[in-house]
Amino acid sequence: MTSEFGALLRGWRDSTSPASVGAIETARRSPGLRREELAGLAGLSVDYLVQLEQGRAVRPSAHVVSALCRALRLSGDDAALLHQAAGLAVPAGAVTTDMPPGVERLLRRLDDWPVAVYSADWWLLRWNALWAALLGDPAALLGRARNLIWHEFTDTPARVVLTPAERAAFRDALVADLRVASIEHPDDPGLRRLVAELRTRSTDFAARWTAGRPARHRTARKRVEHPRVGRLTLDSDVLQTPGSALHIIAYSAEPDSEDAGRLDLLRVLGTEAFAH
Repeated sequence: MTSEFGALLRGWRDSTSPASVGAIETARRSPGLRREELAGLAGLSVDYLVQLEQGRAVRPSAHVVSALCRALRLSGDDAALLHQAAGLAVPAGAVTTDMPPGVERLLRRLDDWPVAVYSADWWLLRWNALWAALLGDPAALLGRARNLIWHEFTDTPARVVLTPAERAAFRDALVADLRVASIEHPDDPGLRRLVAELRTRSTDFAARWTAGRPARHRTARKRVEHPRVGRLTLDSDVLQTPGSALHIIAYSAEPDSEDAGRLDLLRVLGTEAFAH
Protein backbone atom coordinates (compact mmCIF):
# COMPACT_ATOMS: atom_id res chain seq x y z
CA MET A 1 0.00 0.00 0.00
CA THR A 2 1.44 3.39 -0.98
CA SER A 3 1.65 6.32 1.44
CA GLU A 4 -0.86 8.17 -0.76
CA PHE A 5 -3.66 5.77 0.12
CA GLY A 6 -4.25 7.19 3.61
CA ALA A 7 -4.05 10.77 2.34
CA LEU A 8 -6.54 10.07 -0.44
CA LEU A 9 -8.90 8.32 1.96
CA ARG A 10 -8.78 11.18 4.49
CA GLY A 11 -9.22 13.75 1.75
CA TRP A 12 -12.32 12.08 0.32
CA ARG A 13 -13.78 11.54 3.80
CA ASP A 14 -13.27 15.22 4.63
CA SER A 15 -14.81 16.39 1.35
CA THR A 16 -17.84 14.06 1.37
CA SER A 17 -20.98 15.70 2.70
CA PRO A 18 -23.07 13.53 5.05
CA ALA A 19 -26.21 14.19 2.99
CA SER A 20 -24.62 12.85 -0.21
CA VAL A 21 -24.14 9.39 1.32
CA GLY A 22 -27.26 9.32 3.48
CA ALA A 23 -25.55 9.86 6.84
CA ILE A 24 -27.58 11.44 9.63
CA GLU A 25 -27.12 15.22 9.63
CA THR A 26 -25.92 16.46 13.02
CA ALA A 27 -23.99 19.46 14.27
CA ARG A 28 -20.29 18.95 13.59
CA ARG A 29 -17.12 20.97 14.05
CA SER A 30 -15.75 20.27 10.57
CA PRO A 31 -17.26 19.36 7.20
CA GLY A 32 -17.20 15.87 5.83
CA LEU A 33 -17.84 12.46 7.33
CA ARG A 34 -16.74 11.39 10.78
CA ARG A 35 -14.58 8.27 10.94
CA GLU A 36 -17.40 6.48 12.78
CA GLU A 37 -19.80 7.27 9.93
CA LEU A 38 -17.51 6.07 7.15
CA ALA A 39 -16.54 2.94 9.08
CA GLY A 40 -20.21 2.11 9.66
CA LEU A 41 -21.18 2.68 6.02
CA ALA A 42 -18.28 0.51 4.81
CA GLY A 43 -18.77 -2.22 7.41
CA LEU A 44 -15.32 -1.70 8.98
CA SER A 45 -14.14 -1.06 12.52
CA VAL A 46 -13.18 2.51 13.39
CA ASP A 47 -9.78 1.30 14.60
CA TYR A 48 -9.03 -0.33 11.25
CA LEU A 49 -10.11 2.82 9.38
CA VAL A 50 -7.73 4.88 11.55
CA GLN A 51 -4.91 2.47 10.70
CA LEU A 52 -5.70 2.80 6.98
CA GLU A 53 -5.75 6.60 7.11
CA GLN A 54 -2.50 6.71 9.07
CA GLY A 55 -0.75 4.18 6.83
CA ARG A 56 -0.24 1.69 9.65
CA ALA A 57 -2.34 -1.16 8.22
CA VAL A 58 -1.12 -3.84 5.86
CA ARG A 59 -2.40 -3.67 2.31
CA PRO A 60 -6.23 -3.71 2.42
CA SER A 61 -8.10 -6.32 0.45
CA ALA A 62 -10.00 -5.55 -2.73
CA HIS A 63 -13.22 -6.09 -0.76
CA VAL A 64 -12.27 -3.42 1.80
CA VAL A 65 -11.28 -0.88 -0.84
CA SER A 66 -14.45 -1.57 -2.83
CA ALA A 67 -16.54 -1.09 0.32
CA LEU A 68 -14.83 2.26 0.97
CA CYS A 69 -15.42 3.36 -2.63
CA ARG A 70 -19.08 2.43 -2.39
CA ALA A 71 -19.51 4.16 0.99
CA LEU A 72 -17.90 7.37 -0.33
CA ARG A 73 -19.83 7.13 -3.63
CA LEU A 74 -16.59 7.58 -5.59
CA SER A 75 -16.73 7.94 -9.35
CA GLY A 76 -15.16 5.26 -11.51
CA ASP A 77 -11.97 7.27 -11.99
CA ASP A 78 -11.64 8.06 -8.26
CA ALA A 79 -12.32 4.44 -7.31
CA ALA A 80 -9.63 3.32 -9.75
CA LEU A 81 -7.17 5.76 -8.16
CA LEU A 82 -7.89 4.48 -4.65
CA HIS A 83 -7.37 0.87 -5.80
CA GLN A 84 -4.07 1.81 -7.43
CA ALA A 85 -2.94 3.62 -4.27
CA ALA A 86 -3.68 0.43 -2.32
CA GLY A 87 -1.49 -1.56 -4.71
CA LEU A 88 -4.49 -3.36 -6.19
CA ALA A 89 -5.55 -3.94 -9.74
CA VAL A 90 -8.21 -1.55 -10.95
CA PRO A 91 -11.49 -3.49 -10.96
CA ALA A 92 -12.85 -3.85 -14.47
CA GLY A 93 -16.56 -3.39 -14.86
CA ALA A 94 -17.45 -2.83 -11.20
CA VAL A 95 -21.10 -2.11 -10.44
CA THR A 96 -21.60 1.64 -10.73
CA THR A 97 -23.03 3.80 -7.97
CA ASP A 98 -23.00 6.93 -10.13
CA MET A 99 -26.32 8.78 -10.25
CA PRO A 100 -27.08 10.35 -13.64
CA PRO A 101 -28.22 13.99 -13.29
CA GLY A 102 -31.58 13.09 -14.78
CA VAL A 103 -32.24 10.51 -12.06
CA GLU A 104 -31.25 13.03 -9.38
CA ARG A 105 -33.75 15.52 -10.84
CA LEU A 106 -36.42 12.84 -11.08
CA LEU A 107 -35.98 11.97 -7.40
CA ARG A 108 -36.34 15.62 -6.40
CA ARG A 109 -39.49 16.05 -8.51
CA LEU A 110 -41.35 12.98 -7.22
CA ASP A 111 -42.09 14.41 -3.80
CA ASP A 112 -45.65 13.05 -3.79
CA TRP A 113 -44.49 9.41 -3.86
CA PRO A 114 -42.08 7.46 -1.67
CA VAL A 115 -39.14 6.82 -4.04
CA ALA A 116 -35.69 5.26 -3.63
CA VAL A 117 -32.84 4.47 -6.02
CA TYR A 118 -30.71 1.31 -5.82
CA SER A 119 -27.63 0.08 -7.69
CA ALA A 120 -27.72 -2.98 -9.95
CA ASP A 121 -26.77 -5.17 -6.98
CA TRP A 122 -29.43 -3.52 -4.81
CA TRP A 123 -27.38 -1.16 -2.63
CA LEU A 124 -29.50 1.79 -1.54
CA LEU A 125 -28.13 5.00 -3.07
CA ARG A 126 -30.79 7.72 -2.63
CA TRP A 127 -34.26 8.17 -1.20
CA ASN A 128 -36.68 11.03 -0.68
CA ALA A 129 -38.28 12.31 2.50
CA LEU A 130 -41.57 10.46 1.99
CA TRP A 131 -39.72 7.14 1.58
CA ALA A 132 -38.08 7.73 4.95
CA ALA A 133 -41.42 8.71 6.50
CA LEU A 134 -43.12 5.57 5.17
CA LEU A 135 -40.46 2.92 5.78
CA GLY A 136 -38.13 4.56 8.30
CA ASP A 137 -35.04 6.68 7.73
CA PRO A 138 -32.31 4.61 5.99
CA ALA A 139 -29.68 7.06 7.29
CA ALA A 140 -29.64 4.90 10.43
CA LEU A 141 -28.65 1.80 8.44
CA LEU A 142 -24.98 0.86 8.26
CA GLY A 143 -22.95 -1.61 6.23
CA ARG A 144 -24.86 -4.47 4.61
CA ALA A 145 -28.13 -3.29 6.16
CA ARG A 146 -28.35 -0.90 3.18
CA ASN A 147 -28.44 -3.77 0.71
CA LEU A 148 -32.02 -4.79 -0.05
CA ILE A 149 -31.17 -8.41 -0.88
CA TRP A 150 -29.18 -8.84 2.33
CA HIS A 151 -32.04 -7.19 4.23
CA GLU A 152 -34.60 -9.52 2.63
CA PHE A 153 -32.75 -12.81 3.02
CA THR A 154 -31.45 -12.24 6.55
CA ASP A 155 -35.03 -11.82 7.78
CA THR A 156 -34.60 -8.29 9.04
CA PRO A 157 -37.93 -6.96 10.40
CA ALA A 158 -39.66 -4.64 7.95
CA ARG A 159 -42.90 -2.68 7.67
CA VAL A 160 -43.87 -4.16 4.29
CA VAL A 161 -46.20 -7.14 4.74
CA LEU A 162 -46.16 -9.84 2.03
CA THR A 163 -48.05 -13.09 1.61
CA PRO A 164 -45.87 -16.20 1.18
CA ALA A 165 -46.55 -16.20 -2.58
CA GLU A 166 -45.72 -12.50 -2.89
CA ARG A 167 -42.51 -12.94 -0.93
CA ALA A 168 -41.45 -15.89 -3.06
CA ALA A 169 -41.99 -13.90 -6.27
CA PHE A 170 -40.15 -10.88 -4.83
CA ARG A 171 -37.19 -13.00 -3.74
CA ASP A 172 -37.00 -14.76 -7.11
CA ALA A 173 -36.85 -11.37 -8.87
CA LEU A 174 -34.14 -10.07 -6.51
CA VAL A 175 -31.99 -13.17 -7.00
CA ALA A 176 -32.44 -12.94 -10.78
CA ASP A 177 -31.29 -9.29 -10.64
CA LEU A 178 -28.21 -10.25 -8.64
CA ARG A 179 -27.37 -13.03 -11.09
CA VAL A 180 -27.55 -10.58 -14.01
CA ALA A 181 -25.30 -8.16 -12.10
CA SER A 182 -22.83 -10.99 -11.41
CA ILE A 183 -22.73 -11.93 -15.09
CA GLU A 184 -22.24 -8.32 -16.18
CA HIS A 185 -19.67 -7.53 -13.45
CA PRO A 186 -17.71 -10.75 -12.87
CA ASP A 187 -14.65 -8.94 -11.52
CA ASP A 188 -16.42 -6.88 -8.84
CA PRO A 189 -14.97 -8.22 -5.55
CA GLY A 190 -17.72 -6.70 -3.39
CA LEU A 191 -20.39 -8.36 -5.49
CA ARG A 192 -18.65 -11.74 -5.40
CA ARG A 193 -18.35 -11.52 -1.62
CA LEU A 194 -21.99 -10.49 -1.22
CA VAL A 195 -23.15 -13.54 -3.19
CA ALA A 196 -20.80 -15.88 -1.32
CA GLU A 197 -21.89 -14.67 2.10
CA LEU A 198 -25.57 -14.75 1.18
CA ARG A 199 -25.19 -18.37 0.06
CA THR A 200 -23.60 -19.18 3.40
CA ARG A 201 -26.01 -17.13 5.52
CA SER A 202 -29.34 -18.04 3.87
CA THR A 203 -30.37 -21.50 2.73
CA ASP A 204 -33.31 -19.91 0.92
CA PHE A 205 -31.02 -17.63 -1.08
CA ALA A 206 -28.65 -20.54 -1.82
CA ALA A 207 -31.52 -22.66 -3.15
CA ARG A 208 -32.86 -19.87 -5.36
CA TRP A 209 -29.36 -19.03 -6.60
CA THR A 210 -28.72 -22.67 -7.54
CA ALA A 211 -32.13 -22.99 -9.21
CA GLY A 212 -31.41 -19.99 -11.43
CA ARG A 213 -35.07 -19.28 -12.12
CA PRO A 214 -35.66 -16.37 -14.52
CA ALA A 215 -37.93 -13.77 -12.93
CA ARG A 216 -38.76 -10.10 -13.24
CA HIS A 217 -40.38 -7.45 -11.10
CA ARG A 218 -44.02 -6.66 -11.72
CA THR A 219 -46.32 -4.02 -10.33
CA ALA A 220 -47.55 -5.33 -6.99
CA ARG A 221 -49.97 -4.24 -4.31
CA LYS A 222 -48.06 -4.07 -1.05
CA ARG A 223 -49.26 -3.49 2.47
CA VAL A 224 -47.24 -1.33 4.83
CA GLU A 225 -47.88 -1.42 8.57
CA HIS A 226 -47.01 2.06 9.83
CA PRO A 227 -46.78 2.70 13.60
CA ARG A 228 -48.59 6.06 13.39
CA VAL A 229 -50.99 6.02 10.45
CA GLY A 230 -51.83 2.31 10.35
CA ARG A 231 -51.99 0.04 7.32
CA LEU A 232 -51.48 1.46 3.82
CA THR A 233 -52.10 -0.54 0.65
CA LEU A 234 -49.93 0.86 -2.13
CA ASP A 235 -48.84 0.01 -5.66
CA SER A 236 -45.13 -0.81 -5.81
CA ASP A 237 -43.29 -0.41 -9.11
CA VAL A 238 -39.66 -1.28 -9.85
CA LEU A 239 -38.29 0.77 -12.73
CA GLN A 240 -34.90 0.50 -14.43
CA THR A 241 -32.98 3.44 -15.87
CA PRO A 242 -31.67 2.85 -19.42
CA GLY A 243 -27.89 2.67 -19.66
CA SER A 244 -27.15 2.77 -15.93
CA ALA A 245 -28.85 -0.38 -14.58
CA LEU A 246 -30.13 1.53 -11.56
CA HIS A 247 -33.33 0.31 -9.93
CA ILE A 248 -35.97 2.84 -8.87
CA ILE A 249 -38.71 1.74 -6.46
CA ALA A 250 -41.79 3.96 -6.25
CA TYR A 251 -44.87 3.51 -4.06
CA SER A 252 -48.14 5.17 -5.06
CA ALA A 253 -51.76 5.22 -3.88
CA GLU A 254 -55.06 5.40 -5.71
CA PRO A 255 -56.00 9.11 -6.09
CA ASP A 256 -58.50 10.37 -3.48
CA SER A 257 -58.32 7.08 -1.56
CA GLU A 258 -57.85 6.58 2.18
CA ASP A 259 -54.32 5.38 1.42
CA ALA A 260 -53.58 8.62 -0.46
CA GLY A 261 -54.81 10.52 2.59
CA ARG A 262 -52.51 8.53 4.85
CA LEU A 263 -49.55 9.35 2.59
CA ASP A 264 -50.49 13.03 2.84
CA LEU A 265 -50.55 12.68 6.63
CA LEU A 266 -47.12 11.06 6.57
CA ARG A 267 -45.78 14.01 4.63
CA VAL A 268 -46.91 16.22 7.51
CA LEU A 269 -45.67 13.93 10.27
CA GLY A 270 -42.19 13.78 8.77
CA THR A 271 -39.47 11.19 8.96
CA GLU A 272 -39.81 8.24 11.31
CA ALA A 273 -36.94 6.42 12.95
CA PHE A 274 -36.09 3.24 11.06
CA ALA A 275 -37.94 0.20 12.40
CA HIS A 276 -35.61 -2.53 13.67
